[in-house]
Amino acid sequence: MNIRSLTRGDGVVIGAAVLLFISSFLAEYSVSYSGFSNSRNAWEDLGTGLGTYMGAVIGAALIVLNRTLPQQRKVLGLDLGMVGTGFAILSAWTLFWTLVDVPDNVDAGVGLILGLLAALAIAGGAIASPLVPALQAALLPAPKPAAPQPYGAQPQGGYGYPGAQAPQQQPSFGGQPQQGQPFGQQPPQQQPGAAPQPAGDFSPFWFAVPAPRPLFAEDGSPSPIAELAPGTWYLAVEQRGAQLIAQTQDGRRGVLQDTSGIQRG
Repeated sequence: MNIRSLTRGDGVVIGAAVLLFISSFLAEYSVSYSGFSNSRNAWEDLGTGLGTYMGAVIGAALIVLNRTLPQQRKVLGLDLGMVGTGFAILSAWTLFWTLVDVPDNVDAGVGLILGLLAALAIAGGAIASPLVPALQAALLPAPKPAAPQPYGAQPQGGYGYPGAQAPQQQPSFGGQPQQGQPFGQQPPQQQPGAAPQPAGDFSPFWFAVPAPRPLFAEDGSPSPIAELAPGTWYLAVEQRGAQLIAQTQDGRRGVLQDTSGIQRG
């Protein structure tokens, strides 16, 4: 699971789900008659507590889970995000008519009102995320770039470090450094603005980005599925024209559209 793939729209969904869960314990109805007053919350009727309130909370969990999984999971041909959105819409629809059809001598409680608003926020956040650019931004900030290495020093080993998984070879005088360079040698760098090698001669390689770059789904969806951060090595597994198919730390694959200035390992 990659929590860095969460967007601001997912943050809206998470916050609304927390509010909906809290509102289920608040008064749903209140009755005042001849000096007698009483109130009840959603959990005094399991059909309302589990079916309506928790239905939308479970829907929000499915929406967020679908975002963080490396591969989209489907239920009856529908991905988890669509199923979760359907739960939230059904919950909001039920709470709306419950609020409209409050019996006589009964007042709608704060739990019912907040529950309706929270269910609407879950459904709205899920639907609007792919459509509103402001909601597509990453929820968590990108990690700070690693401190620049002194000339001649290698980056510290970490995920995808190019020399960590291959035997070291001493480059011959005047020749090109080989993969898995000895200590004291820098990985070869691609000049800024240089295009990747031709697709016909492509072979997988490790690379790092000079600035945060979005990674898009291979099916052409406009919503980023992850963000590549400086200071981390990623694996380029395929080239499509000027774009690269990159693999993240958790195994998720996507399209890197902006390949300018990348550092090859």
